[in-house]
Amino acid sequence: MRVADFNYHLPEELIAQEPLAERAHSRLLHLQRTSGLFRDCSFRELPDLLRPGDVVVLNNTRVIPARLYGRRSGERAQPVSHQNPAAREFLRGKVEVLLTRQMCEEPNEWECLVRPGRKIGIGEHLFFGDSDELQAEVIGRAGFGERRIRFAPVGDFFALVERLGHVPLPPYIDRPDSPADRERYQTVYASQRGSVAAPTAGLHFTPEVLSSVRDRGVEVAEITLHVGLGTFQPVRTERVEDHHLHREAFHISPAAAQAINSALEEGRRIVAVGTTTVRTLEYAARQSDDGRVQCGSGEADLFIYPGYEFRVVGALLTNFHLPQSTLLMLVCALGGRDNVLAAYRHAVDQKYRFYSYGDCMFVE
Repeated sequence: MRVADFNYHLPEELIAQEPLAERAHSRLLHLQRTSGLFRDCSFRELPDLLRPGDVVVLNNTRVIPARLYGRRSGERAQPVSHQNPAAREFLRGKVEVLLTRQMCEEPNEWECLVRPGRKIGIGEHLFFGDSDELQAEVIGRAGFGERRIRFAPVGDFFALVERLGHVPLPPYIDRPDSPADRERYQTVYASQRGSVAAPTAGLHFTPEVLSSVRDRGVEVAEITLHVGLGTFQPVRTERVEDHHLHREAFHISPAAAQAINSALEEGRRIVAVGTTTVRTLEYAARQSDDGRVQCGSGEADLFIYPGYEFRVVGALLTNFHLPQSTLLMLVCALGGRDNVLAAYRHAVDQKYRFYSYGDCMFVE
C-alpha cells in the first residue's frame, strides 16, 4: 500500500491558527461508512448522533508545556519574554528542547527533540530559565533524531516546567504560543499529566455537551494515552507497511475496562473520541486471547491502516488530519479510504477548518 494513496489537497488558509471563541461551535462532518454518505452538522448535534447504550471513551491525558528554551554551556543567559517566545529565536547559543517522553523519574531522564540538533552533543549541559533554575545533561541519542537528557534534581520539576515551558503547538500553527493556549490546547476533562500534544478530537467538548451525552443514555469512560512523538511523526517510507510508530505510554483502569468489555459483550457500540483512544483500545484488546480490553499500563505502538480488523471501536469522533499521515490512515481504516477522502474533499470545498484547532468528523 502506497503512502501517496493517502494524499489530498488542502489550501493553507484552511489550517486553523486559533481556536474558536466557543469550543462546541465547531462544525462536524458526519460520515456513514456503510453507504459512504456524509452530511454537514455542528458539534453540538453529537449527542443526537449517539445511541442509548453507547460507551463514549475519552483520553484524559493532560498536555504539559513541553517546549523549553534555554542555552548551551559556555553561553551567557539572556533575559527573554515568556509571553513572546518568537522574540527569543535562538539568540546566540539558544537551544530549543521538546520533551517527548519521560523515561524514568529517578534519575529524571527524558527523550526529547533538540534544536539545533547537529550541534548538541553527548555530554553537553543545557540551562533553562533566566537564573538557570533547570539544568540538564545530554547523556545519549535515541531513535528518530532524539536525544536523551538527564535533569539535575530540583524540588518540584513539573512546577518549573509549568513556569518555564511553552505550549507545544504543532508546526502548522504559524504563531508563538499564547497564555490562552494553556487552556484551549487542553481538553476540559484532562487530568493525567504527560502529553506533548493534545488529543484534539476532545477539544470540542464542554461540560454541557458531556452532560447532554450522558442524558442521552450514553456511558462515558476515560482511558489515558500520553501523546508523544509517534502521533506527529511524518511517514518517510514509500510503502505504508514499512513505517513504524513510536511507543506511547497508556493506562486503562479496571472500571474503564469493565465498562468497555460489558458493552462489547452486550453488543453495544464503543465510540472512541480521537485516534489516540482508538490505538489504545485496539492495542489493549490485541494483548488478550479473547479480545477483551485488558486493564493496566503499558506502551502502545499499534499502527492502524486499511485492512486492519477492528476488535473494539465501532465509531470515531476525530479532527481532520494531515495528508499522508498515520492518523489519516487510521481514519481510512475505519471509514474506508475512498469514503474518507471524498469526505475530506467535501470539507475542503465547504471550507471546514483543519487540524488541531479545526473542525471534526464523526465516522460510524
